[in-house]
Amino acid sequence: MINNTLAVGIQGIQDGMVGMENAARKIARGGVDGPQGTANGAGNLIEPIVDLKVYERSVEASAQVVKTADETLGTLLDIMA
Repeated sequence: MINNTLAVGIQGIQDGMVGMENAARKIARGGVDGPQGTANGAGNLIEPIVDLKVYERSVEASAQVVKTADETLGTLLDIMA
């Protein structure tokens, strides 16, 4: 059960980091989109900025899941010792 919880937390961190990287890449392009480098205006930056914040919170929540699972495992080991 705890191994599954740890795995879910770690997967959530990995997914969040990938999402943050993609959002940061879009922000770094600065509103320039597509292979031709056509400017689409600053309006295109709003969505990746929001996505970046959402993925940040996702990583924080997943890290808390990992921390809680680690603490629970530690408590169980203390009880069994």
